[in-house]
Amino acid sequence: MTLDLYRDPTVRDVTHGRLSANGVFQCYTLEDAVRDHKLAHETAIPAGTYAVTIDRSVRFQRMLPRVLNVPGFGGIRFHAGNTVADTSGCILVGRRRDGDAVRESQLALEALQRILAKALAGGDRVTLTIHPGCS
Repeated sequence: MTLDLYRDPTVRDVTHGRLSANGVFQCYTLEDAVRDHKLAHETAIPAGTYAVTIDRSVRFQRMLPRVLNVPGFGGIRFHAGNTVADTSGCILVGRRRDGDAVRESQLALEALQRILAKALAGGDRVTLTIHPGCS
C-alpha cells in the first residue's frame, strides 16, 4: 500500500495536507512547520519516502501507525489531535479542516488505522511518501 501526503505550504507555523492511500483520498493532515533546521517538537518530518507500521505507542498507550526511519526524529506517529499544539512532530489526521486545525480527528484515525491494519495483515508493505508543499 502506498500512502501519499501532499503538503500545502506552511502558514503561521501550520502545515496542512491531504493523505491518500493507493491514490484514494483518506483524510486531511496537520503538521508542525516545515523547517530547514529541526526544532524539537516544532518541526515536520522531511519530505521523502518512509515505511509505516502499526505498533504500541508508549505515549498514547495504544496501537497506532508509526513512521519508521525518519532521520533525526523518533516515535513519529499518525494520531488524533486538532492543532499544532498536539503534534510534537507527528502527523495529525482529520476528516475536515477548520482554519489552523483539523476536526473529527478520532474518526479519521480509526478509518486510516483500519485500512493500514488490513494491508499489513495481508502481507503488504506500507510506505508513506511526503511530497513537499507547493505554492
